[in-house]
Amino acid sequence: MAPHDALETFDVVVVGGGPAGATAAADLAAGGRRVLLLDRAGRIKPCGGAIPPRLIRDFAIPDALLVARIRSARMVAPSARHVDMPVGDGFVGMVDREHFDPFLRERAGLAGAEVRDGLFERITRETPGVATIHYRLGKGGEERRAQARLVIGADGATSNVGRAEIPGHVRMRQVFAYHEIVRRPAGAEHDEARCDVYYQGRLSPDFYAWIFPHGETVSVGTGSARKGFSLRSAIRDLRAGTGLDACETIRREGAPLPLKPLKRWDNGRDVLLAGDAAGVVAPASGEGIYYAMLGGRLAAQTAETFLVTGDARSLALARKRFMRLHGRVFWILGMMQWVWYRSDGLRERFVAICKDKDVQQLTWDAYMNKELVRAKPAAHARIFFKDLAHLFRWVSP
Repeated sequence: MAPHDALETFDVVVVGGGPAGATAAADLAAGGRRVLLLDRAGRIKPCGGAIPPRLIRDFAIPDALLVARIRSARMVAPSARHVDMPVGDGFVGMVDREHFDPFLRERAGLAGAEVRDGLFERITRETPGVATIHYRLGKGGEERRAQARLVIGADGATSNVGRAEIPGHVRMRQVFAYHEIVRRPAGAEHDEARCDVYYQGRLSPDFYAWIFPHGETVSVGTGSARKGFSLRSAIRDLRAGTGLDACETIRREGAPLPLKPLKRWDNGRDVLLAGDAAGVVAPASGEGIYYAMLGGRLAAQTAETFLVTGDARSLALARKRFMRLHGRVFWILGMMQWVWYRSDGLRERFVAICKDKDVQQLTWDAYMNKELVRAKPAAHARIFFKDLAHLFRWVSP
């Protein structure tokens, strides 16, 4: 450890050690770059914890981190009618962020990154081409400084880096998510291989609520962008209605989530955003872990280009590459949320659509592999006309 008054020098300082920041730090350090990774100790993000097989493959996630393997999803309508959607071949992995995020940070450290419990405060610039990052060690600890050519802000939806450096970040639209981790009840009522998703206005007026198994525990959560809606009351009602009210509550967590990717992820100089700080949480589903880790990897690749060329225009590559891969999916999911999540009548019809085998197969194919399925145009056409029929009430839900 350097003396407290020393000004350390790094190639990159990464602020935030969640999936995006830890991935960016690990990739850069493995490539020989000197990296400082700052993260606040004790922070656990509220998250259902679902990760698709594509993530497990691409980012080499060990089986020991999977607390459950999901084989089906149960979609619950406002009327309490439900539709089960079997995964088919394979499974969706479940992780607990209490253990998943520290593993990723430890892996970054093993790759060569300097990992510290630190709180970002500000960036100053005294030397051309070099940013000075001011941060505090631990909670209320002494101030330290580090110099770097690039700062990667991966510090969440309310990113201090983003708010200070990226125009418009303070206006990022957000939904607030809240969940409670409870002890798994005895008995077979709650299937340990099934995720339950509740499309009910009383539990979320504009999103959904969930019960996701985590092995010996269960994540019970919801989210909403509507001011004044009580997330805690919704979870209390959901637990009471599903027999989870008597279960021990292990921890409670809440945090804002972005609703759409920002139009700009860099400041055109020496700052680049990744993960929630860049707005990469999927609309409609709220899925964020895969997109955060991909965003972290793209940020690392972009950082390497910037460090080699010195061309600040290259910082725009991270967003361009991400949107080329997933922009269309995000647009479709955003439209789906706007169309179907507006009222309980529409939610009822949305759940009814999920009974369709074409919908189920294409949904799981796209989720598991993280790409739109273009090989089945007839199925896409059938789904389109069925959606119209439900939307305009040509069929009963």
